[in-house]
Amino acid sequence: MPEPPQLGPLDVEEQRLYSELLLDGQPPHHRINNGALPVKCTRQGTTCIPTFSMDGEYIIGGVFSFRYKELTKIHSYTTLPEPPTCRGSINSRELRFGRALMFAIEEINNSTELLPGIKLGYEIYDSCASVPVAMHVAFQLSNGEDPVFQIGDNCSQSGVLMGVIGESGSTQSISMSRIFGPFKIPLVSHFATCACLSDKQQYPTFFRTIPSDHYQADAMAKLVKHFGWTWIGAVHSDSDYGRNGMASFLVAASREGICVEYIESFYRTDPRSKIQRVADVIRRSTAIAVVAFIADGDIKFLFEELDQHRPPPRQWIGSEGWVTDPQLMSFSFCAGAIGVAIQQSVIPGFSDFLLDLSPSEVGASSVLTEFWEGAFNCSLTKTTSAEKKQCDGTEDLKTLKIPYTDTSKFRITNMVYKAVYAIAHAIHNAVCQETNFTTHCKKQTSLDFNQVFTELKKVSFTQNGYHVSFDANGDPVAAYEIVNWQKSESGIIELVTVGYYDASLPKGQEFRINRNLTWVDEEMEVPISVCSESCAPGTYKVLQKGKPICCYDCIPCPEGEISNITDSPECIPCPREFWPNSKRDACFPKPVEFLTFDEVLSVILATFSVSGACLTITTAVIFFYHRTTPI
Repeated sequence: MPEPPQLGPLDVEEQRLYSELLLDGQPPHHRINNGALPVKCTRQGTTCIPTFSMDGEYIIGGVFSFRYKELTKIHSYTTLPEPPTCRGSINSRELRFGRALMFAIEEINNSTELLPGIKLGYEIYDSCASVPVAMHVAFQLSNGEDPVFQIGDNCSQSGVLMGVIGESGSTQSISMSRIFGPFKIPLVSHFATCACLSDKQQYPTFFRTIPSDHYQADAMAKLVKHFGWTWIGAVHSDSDYGRNGMASFLVAASREGICVEYIESFYRTDPRSKIQRVADVIRRSTAIAVVAFIADGDIKFLFEELDQHRPPPRQWIGSEGWVTDPQLMSFSFCAGAIGVAIQQSVIPGFSDFLLDLSPSEVGASSVLTEFWEGAFNCSLTKTTSAEKKQCDGTEDLKTLKIPYTDTSKFRITNMVYKAVYAIAHAIHNAVCQETNFTTHCKKQTSLDFNQVFTELKKVSFTQNGYHVSFDANGDPVAAYEIVNWQKSESGIIELVTVGYYDASLPKGQEFRINRNLTWVDEEMEVPISVCSESCAPGTYKVLQKGKPICCYDCIPCPEGEISNITDSPECIPCPREFWPNSKRDACFPKPVEFLTFDEVLSVILATFSVSGACLTITTAVIFFYHRTTPI
């Protein structure tokens, strides 16, 4: 048995899976592949992870969370564990990400400028948003391509894997990157934003086309401070994305003088009682503003729980993980939510590619079949069920309003598109040369992962007007839109861009709001979320014992002292010839009063003064007259 490569620190589950796969002496998964037909791999009669597949000289892998649940299995450890299986409904948003990868590769294959004469292929897998499944996929991709039983007379071998696009979740990307790292296999994520993935010591081959949470946390803290919310609640996913993102946000919030009333976490697989507890904390809290650093697959469960017994009005501040998900906009109590989002983009031709699904394409793919049947509530096969009719061919995707068919705004989808082009440019730079304004690519060039990895670090290009490059940490330039959930005249919540955040701009100019917002309960006034109202001039702040610095009492200044600013930490005494006004927010000179001779007090004082002077003179005369006599 070959010695295993030295990986970064693995947790217990990762070590178990890694050992299982090293000890697995089973033959590779066989598949039947005819061009671009999606297939399923089988192993000992058990369905493996569904995959879209197309042959090519060089293969780009893809890993997406088409489903959000993994079928739980109990391992006996006496027999070879069965491959993990995904279950649950198809996530149409993630399906669109997978289709974006397929579209980009088909576009590159038809290009005469990028990799001319070379055909790229793809292998797309479902991770179920699960770490164990994502690790199985990573090992399968790392082990190289399986033998292909080609239908027809032309028998060939599939190409070599050059890089992987994925995963949508940070936790899954962390596990996959630890496996790919020792083999120098590039992993380019479109949606994994955890700042921890910028650590090149642990994740040397990780890249991403979406900005790191380090910048997102800073943007959210500036957003909260801009509207004067100094007393907030915080909720995050109990995952690497949520934990690391919230940690970065709390550091940024502390710099901005923002206090947190509570910090709660949960994960979608937690018992309902825990999610109920988090919802109850939100309902009972005094903080109006709630910052949610949560993945879209998690926050759905929290919103469903809150919808059972709606809380008092809450102003939601969302991370890019969920704030642009149109499926969540059905929760009307979240109208007025604001957050940071990836910039909108245009991908020419992609809308037609998404919506023009032919029946043969749908029928050849178990994933597309399940998606189609769920979207139209019909069956592509003969059924006797009274609940489901049989699909009759009149179904039209253009009539649906679901994330898959929303072609008006491409945000994360464009991150997938750019990631594919980044790997394609790296391959192009490794195998192609330009001579006399002509590009020549060597088809038979033997490429290894390290060459593509090296070229990927240097890529710099513009696609459809969007620049793509990576810094030393494998991160792109950070730029976000500030978005607001606004109700239209028809009562439907829509996503409206109201500002931007650009980390490349000079300090103090990164954040800007350039459009009116609507708030919770459709109010036009900015909601107030503070622990204590500001202390007016004439008072000073005294912190409440055992509470954050944002909670304080306002105490009037003592006699002879003033405070002339809002939220003054102390009062200052007036100068000697001054005294405070009635509000004790300013000092003014003491008035000087003069006595006139016709006043009674003046007459009395003058009489005493003259009498005293006379007595003094009389005494002096007597002493002078008797100066020669003994005293």
